[in-house]
Amino acid sequence: MARQPRFDLAGIPQHVVQRGNNRLPCFLDDHDRHCYLHLLHEALPDTRCALHAYVLMDNHVHLLVTPPMAGAIPRLMQKLGRQYVGQFNARHRRTGTLWEGRYKACLVDSESYMLRCYRYIDLNPVRARMTDDPAGYPWSSCATHCGDRDDSLLTPHPAYTALGRTVHERGAAYQALLRETLADGELDGIRDYLQQQRALGHDDFRAWVEAKTRRFAGIRPAHRPPRNH
Repeated sequence: MARQPRFDLAGIPQHVVQRGNNRLPCFLDDHDRHCYLHLLHEALPDTRCALHAYVLMDNHVHLLVTPPMAGAIPRLMQKLGRQYVGQFNARHRRTGTLWEGRYKACLVDSESYMLRCYRYIDLNPVRARMTDDPAGYPWSSCATHCGDRDDSLLTPHPAYTALGRTVHERGAAYQALLRETLADGELDGIRDYLQQQRALGHDDFRAWVEAKTRRFAGIRPAHRPPRNH
């Protein structure tokens, strides 16, 4: 059966995850991570996508991105993925695929779900027990959202800028949000909508997506897979 295309609407944010093949590492050292971020920095203006949050884990990547038009995120991920794999393989003297098939992506409701995805992404290293301080993890957007670092990769989403009038106010408000634990139901919802590549948000948001695409945008009951960070 042919795979359905991903939901992809102009101006609607998407939570994107790409994993290493067979869950193997896609970053072996900090040079690899610097290389990935450099290529991402080049690919964003080429596709006019706005990056709001990111984290580089050992064997996968999370991005929160708003495309200017349909098709922009696939072009971003294709350009980024191919260039990174070429450089990774050349540097580590290997051949073959690096990524686990196609990336996964779900639409995100800007009204109230954006900051949940911000926090989900920035707290990945904490859930993986890589650090107790998410802002201290150098390969994510967290320090910037906390007001501790500038990052030219990032374009703040209006949901984030509404947290305060200044960098300090926004950073303090975001740090307070990080201290509020995401409930298990919220974590499971983000994972399920991402796994099934649907539309994460309120019922009226999903209804709007379904009207625009003429496709079911909710999740279907399934045996829950093992939890991923």
